[in-house]
Amino acid sequence: MRVLIDYRPALRERSGVGEYTHQLVKALLAAYPPDATAHELTLSLFSSSWKDRLMPAAELAGAAIIDRRIPVRLLNLSWHRLEWPAAETLAGGPFDVTHSSHPLLMPSPAAAQVVTIHDVNFLSNPERTRAEIRRDYPALARDHANRADGILVSSAFTAGEVERVLGVPRDRIAVGPPGAPDWTPRAAAPKDGYVLFFGTLEPRKNVGGLLDAYERLLSGAGPRGVPELVLAGQATDEARPWLERIEQPPLKGVVRYTGYVEDGKRQALYQGARLLVQPSFEEGFGIPVLEAMSLGIPVVAANRGSLPEVVGDAGPLVDPERPDDIANAIARLLADEAYAATCASRGLARARTFSWERTAHRVYDMYRQAIERRRNR
Repeated sequence: MRVLIDYRPALRERSGVGEYTHQLVKALLAAYPPDATAHELTLSLFSSSWKDRLMPAAELAGAAIIDRRIPVRLLNLSWHRLEWPAAETLAGGPFDVTHSSHPLLMPSPAAAQVVTIHDVNFLSNPERTRAEIRRDYPALARDHANRADGILVSSAFTAGEVERVLGVPRDRIAVGPPGAPDWTPRAAAPKDGYVLFFGTLEPRKNVGGLLDAYERLLSGAGPRGVPELVLAGQATDEARPWLERIEQPPLKGVVRYTGYVEDGKRQALYQGARLLVQPSFEEGFGIPVLEAMSLGIPVVAANRGSLPEVVGDAGPLVDPERPDDIANAIARLLADEAYAATCASRGLARARTFSWERTAHRVYDMYRQAIERRRNR
């Protein structure tokens, strides 16, 4: 089985989609090593960029690297709107499966075509998207999803949305949640730790609502009674008002923005937190929530999208439209040590149920089914 995976989202400054793509590739390589004889899986990783290069790396050993010096925007425009050139033409060889890391197909005349859909928020709330997602996804995603031979989603919530909103039969959708990192849970929460938000600073993440909640905490307890709030992640153009806001009273000196966090520094960032807040309007999964739980960090999460599915009973779920709800949940975890410890313990147990190895096997089975579906078609 020859599989070509679009690795471009993981090329640099990996966000949630890029991190999922990268970890999935690692999991497939571990579950189906290139030198094994019990299966036939050959992975090729495709990348295109004018300035960023995909280089061989130890954690990608066993996968073929296909790197082309083509501007990302130019190739996406050609692929999305013209469905040209074929992936095989750019990659220089035939494949049994082409796997796009986003909802739009990689053009291929012969291979089974698979897409990954993390959410369909771009249809219900296009104003929360930007760039090519706003331009192409709403117009093309439904058609591409129904032509795909297989669709990978990261949560049962998204599977239901793809079936309901895009009209895709359930038997073509495979649920492959991210796995928890193999981090050692911390011994205890730091007494002087911060409250952490980790993710891309974009409208869908509800950063403005979180800042509103923090102002409410400050009005009740004052700056000495509220821990520092750390905003960590890549900032989009829409984040400018939030970054300007934290430089003004009452948030100045209480809220700190760190910028993008490299992969090797992620665990240390979590270790310093008393709790994580994920107040998103919608998430296809919510990797930071799982990462925090795997270390024993309590989580406050929105009661929207897939977040209840990930958190379960391991932490308070809040209405993201109500800053008071967010503030009250944060305040309770900060004030009630027994409650915070219970949430941390439940989070650890829940994190252990998420396995990249299990997801790799599900994806492999989906590839086989997609090939059979393509043959029949």
